[in-house]
Amino acid sequence: MTSSHQPTPPFQTPDTRSGLSNRHRRVLARWLYAVTGVSLIPFAVLQIVSGHVILAGAELVASVLLFTGYLRVARSPHLQRWIYGYLIPLFIFFNVIIIVPEASISASVWVLMMPVLSYLLLGKREGMILCLPFMVAGSIGYLYFLENIDSARSVIDFLNLVVGGTLMLLFIHVYEQRREEAEQRLINLAQTDSLTGLANRNRFQELLARTIAESQRSNSPYALVVLDLDRFKQVNDTFGHEAGDRLLKLVGQTLIERLRGTDTVGRLGGEEFGLLLRDVSCDDTTQLIEQVRERIADTQLRYRGQDISVTASFGIAHSSRDGHQADALFRTADRRLYQGKRGGRNVVESHDEPSNDELTTTPPRTRKGTDV
Repeated sequence: MTSSHQPTPPFQTPDTRSGLSNRHRRVLARWLYAVTGVSLIPFAVLQIVSGHVILAGAELVASVLLFTGYLRVARSPHLQRWIYGYLIPLFIFFNVIIIVPEASISASVWVLMMPVLSYLLLGKREGMILCLPFMVAGSIGYLYFLENIDSARSVIDFLNLVVGGTLMLLFIHVYEQRREEAEQRLINLAQTDSLTGLANRNRFQELLARTIAESQRSNSPYALVVLDLDRFKQVNDTFGHEAGDRLLKLVGQTLIERLRGTDTVGRLGGEEFGLLLRDVSCDDTTQLIEQVRERIADTQLRYRGQDISVTASFGIAHSSRDGHQADALFRTADRRLYQGKRGGRNVVESHDEPSNDELTTTPPRTRKGTDV
C-alpha cells in the first residue's frame, strides 16, 4: 500500500457556476424573466404601431412564456436549463431586431449585454461559449443593417460595435478570471492550516462527514486515524518555536508523501494530525499506519547544525468495527491515541484496552514502539 503521489487536494469551490451562489442566480433569473416579460409588452405595442404585426405577436407570446418561467424558476430543480432557456431565445431576439426592416441603429447596443448576462449567470467558461457566437452573429447582422460600408461614418459605426463588444467581452472575462482566483484564495484560507498547508480541523471534519456518507452508499470501509507527536513541547523548549514549526511542516509533508492519493491529511491543532483512509480493511489500516509511524521516527530535521527527530502515537477508529458516527469515531480514535501515550508512546493503537475481566483471562497485548 505505497504511493509516490500526493493525496488529492480537498479544497474545492462552492457548488456554483459563477460569482453568484445558486440561490442568487435563481433570484436573478426570476427577475430577468419578469422584467423582460413586462418590457416586451410596450415593445409589442410599438411594433404594431410600426406595422410589424408578426414581430409584435411573437413578442406577446414570448411575454406570456416569460411570466410562466418566472413562476416555474422559483422551485425548479433544473435551474441551469431555465437559464439557457432564457438566454438563448433572448440572444436570438437581440440579433433579429438588428436586421428587421426599419430597425433602429441603437438596437445593436443589445449585443453588448450578451457577455454581461452570460458570465453573470453561467460563469467564465460556459458564458463565453454561449455569448461569443451570438456576438459574432450580431456584428454580422449589424453589417447587414448598414448594407454597405463605403463611407467613413459607416465604417466608424461598425467598428464602434466590434471594438466595444470585444472590449466588453475581454473586460468581463478578465474580471471573472480574477474573481475566481480571489474566491479560491479565500476558500483555501478558510479551509487550510496556514503553517502546513493541510486541511484545517473544520475542513477535515467536513471531509469526514462526506467520507461517511459516500462510504455508506457504496458500502466501502474507511478509517479515521488521529496522531499526536510525542513530547513535542520539548522540541519547542529546547530549539525554539521556529524549529517546532519546521518540524510540523516536515511531518505534514512526510504524511502526504507516504499516504495514497485517495487519503486525506489534516492538521487538527497544535501537534495533532488527522488521517482519513478510504477503502481499507482493519488489517491494512494497521499495517499502513505502522509504516507511517516508522517513517516519522526515521525522519530528521537539520536545524542549525543539529538533527531533530520526533516520534508519534496513533489511534485508529475503523468503520467496520466502530460505526459511522463522526463524533464517536473521533472519541474512539482519541481514546486509543492517549491509551498508546500512557502505554509507552511511539505506538499504533487500533483496539481498546481490555477490561479487568478480560485481563484475568487474556495475556497482555504487546505494543510496538519505544518510549521517548
